[in-house]
Amino acid sequence: MTKTPSISRNPACTIFRPVFTLLALSVVCLPHPAHGQATFGMSPAIVIRQFKPGQPFEFDLSVSNGRAAPLELRGVAMDWWYDEKNEKAFGLPGSLPRSASNWIAFVPKQFTVPPNGTGKVKVVVTPPPTTSGGYYAVAFVESKPELVQEATKETKGVFSNIRLGCLLLLEAEGTENYKIEVSQAKLQPPDSSHNLSLDFELENQSNTHIFPRIDLAILSEDHRLMAKAEAETKRFLPGQKQSMSLTWAGALAPGSYTAVLTIVYGNDQIYTREFTFQVGAQPNMT
Repeated sequence: MTKTPSISRNPACTIFRPVFTLLALSVVCLPHPAHGQATFGMSPAIVIRQFKPGQPFEFDLSVSNGRAAPLELRGVAMDWWYDEKNEKAFGLPGSLPRSASNWIAFVPKQFTVPPNGTGKVKVVVTPPPTTSGGYYAVAFVESKPELVQEATKETKGVFSNIRLGCLLLLEAEGTENYKIEVSQAKLQPPDSSHNLSLDFELENQSNTHIFPRIDLAILSEDHRLMAKAEAETKRFLPGQKQSMSLTWAGALAPGSYTAVLTIVYGNDQIYTREFTFQVGAQPNMT
């Protein structure tokens, strides 16, 4: 997967800063002098791991270099969290809640990836003994800006650099405290102009991250399963609230039904809630 670099400007120069992707593999493509477009990647792009408080652990980041020249990189750790729009927010080490970035060291701090090859850097994580719940950081590898277009009388010089990131979702083993809250639930029964839908707010009141599995089962009055729907899986950090929606695009015969919402989260914790409704009559939701 590739991303088109975004452009930021300052009085001295124009710098292409690629948007890093955080998937199974982080990849960017950049213009490079005499080499056309070069591709760079890093794996993994996310690490989800339990740790024992006070006990260091490590993992490797593998970086690929698609150009015909060595790639000089350095490792940088930063905080990450979420903002009021539930988008990723990055900050200096220790500036955001539940920071793990000060635990991270790169070995070596600077390293070289060979031309058209792959290099590795070791990430050593040293959690303190007094930890509880989830902690978060992002491990970046980044290069120095390089000139890709000379300055002219009309334009500034153009530089490019890369930054690839790996999200860390860490959890102190045996210290998890799981809890969620569901609010503002609204069920829309199916009719001639609407699909069946259930919208609600889900808040993670746990002290660690969760990836809840959310299902909706539609039961007839005699408890037969008539339909099922699944919600998109989302990541919730501690304290994070997000809107959730389930939709079923089918038809039901007139009658009474029960919709059963099931949320499985954490260490097999289960939340259930029932909604009764009518089809072909005035809805009676609870």
